[in-house]
Amino acid sequence: MTIRATNQARVIPLRPFPAPPGPAPSREPLWRDLVGDVLRRERLSQGRTLKDVADAARISMAYLSEVERGRKEASSEVLAAAAQALGLSLADVLALAQGELIRLSGARSRSTGRPGRPAGPMGGVRLAA
Repeated sequence: MTIRATNQARVIPLRPFPAPPGPAPSREPLWRDLVGDVLRRERLSQGRTLKDVADAARISMAYLSEVERGRKEASSEVLAAAAQALGLSLADVLALAQGELIRLSGARSRSTGRPGRPAGPMGGVRLAA
């Protein structure tokens, strides 16, 4: 065995190999992403800063930022405080997130060629707030 052969180590990739080209398999949207998008969209539409809304909601600016980016799963108390700081009710935020979920689920079922499955007895998504 040569010195070169003994110095070669087996390489184990730390990240998964890139996905093959083509359409990526769609995944269900995460609730925290949907709610975070709603909060950010509402804040920006009002022209308010992250600090302004976080102060009004009495939560840290860093935490609100993580909630908006879908990095944290906020409690109902935090969501209600953020909603109130934006002049919304918790039901308003959840309804907006539900609309986004329905929109994304419809687009997802069209892209996969499978019809969307009704989630409730009336054929739509039902949320209790």
